[in-house]
Amino acid sequence: MPKPTLEQRVAALEQQVARLKQTVPRQKDWRRTLGMFSNDPVMKEIDEETLKIREADRRRARKKRKARA
Repeated sequence: MPKPTLEQRVAALEQQVARLKQTVPRQKDWRRTLGMFSNDPVMKEIDEETLKIREADRRRARKKRKARA
């Protein structure tokens, strides 16, 4: 039985990879969600409240740092 050529081996591997790609479920990617909540008033409100909480945390951290100094 003759050995397969490099081209034949690569073609066989490419076919195997194509079959494997079809059977493996595609993972969800975080980039698919970009822009999902654009112009959403509820999301805008959530963002604003989150920023308020973060700024309050920053002020508390700065006060603690000044108290130690």
